[in-house]
Amino acid sequence: MPSPAPAIERRTAVPATPVPPSGGEATRRRREFSRRRALTIAAFLAPAVAFVALFTYYPMFSGVFGAFRNWSIYNIENQSWVGLANFETILRDALFWKTIGNTVLWVLGSLVPQFVIGFALALWLRRRFRFRGVYQALIFFPWAVSGFLIGILFRWMFNGEFGVVNDLLMKTGLIDTPLPWLADPALAMPAIIVANVWYGVTFFAIMILAALQSVPDELYEAAALDGTTKALALWHVTIPYIRTTLTLIVLLRVIWIFNFPDLIFGMTGGGPAGQTHIVTTYMIEITQQGDYGRASALGILVLVVLMVFASFYLLATRERKEAHR
Repeated sequence: MPSPAPAIERRTAVPATPVPPSGGEATRRRREFSRRRALTIAAFLAPAVAFVALFTYYPMFSGVFGAFRNWSIYNIENQSWVGLANFETILRDALFWKTIGNTVLWVLGSLVPQFVIGFALALWLRRRFRFRGVYQALIFFPWAVSGFLIGILFRWMFNGEFGVVNDLLMKTGLIDTPLPWLADPALAMPAIIVANVWYGVTFFAIMILAALQSVPDELYEAAALDGTTKALALWHVTIPYIRTTLTLIVLLRVIWIFNFPDLIFGMTGGGPAGQTHIVTTYMIEITQQGDYGRASALGILVLVVLMVFASFYLLATRERKEAHR
């Protein structure tokens, strides 16, 4: 009987274990990878950094140096150092102090109605009712329009001859003859404030509505079990819960209104006779006159005021972050 064939031994190929690089080689590879990653990040950031440096920081530093020089378009060759002379000229100008008063009136007269009306709209939009989305879209629409375009729109509405405002007031019997809203120094400032209130209510409605939606319903339910009315719940539950958010948006809106010449230029251009000038529109008018040194000095004063409000805004932001930890 033939002997069985010998079994064929099967061998499985064992993959070769890679030899780990030595300590020095691993360190070199990590350094090379980090260098390539840093170069890639720098390459992507370079266009943005160059754009910001060219169109933001260069004009800013040029304006700072120009504030201390005799910098006028009518005397380009003579840009001698004048120290604080441009600031002294600004502070001695009676129109500058007029613009300071106008700016305070512009900010407070716009901010308070915007906040009150925006808060009321946010409370209304927080409720569930039919076609709420349509009303939200209509209320949020003005924020998508340019401020200068809004100014032109309201300039036609407040036109003394054929404006819709005079037409409505005469039809309701509130006035007998058309009023020259934008030509009368006593009426021009209230007119632009009304336009800015209409424009800025949307901002407060959007931001406060977002804050109201973050208030837990359990707080209202607990207040209702304690017999608290809706007015007391608003005062003791809603406002304390969103107090930090309200502070932030108010400070932010103050900065924006203070530095918002678009609507005024669209409506009055600072007139009549400078009666609706605020600090920023006055600065632009000085620039248009070719006195860049004086305009730069005024721009530094505006920057200082904005930095003060910005510091309060950052402080409130820090307090909000600490409260949510």
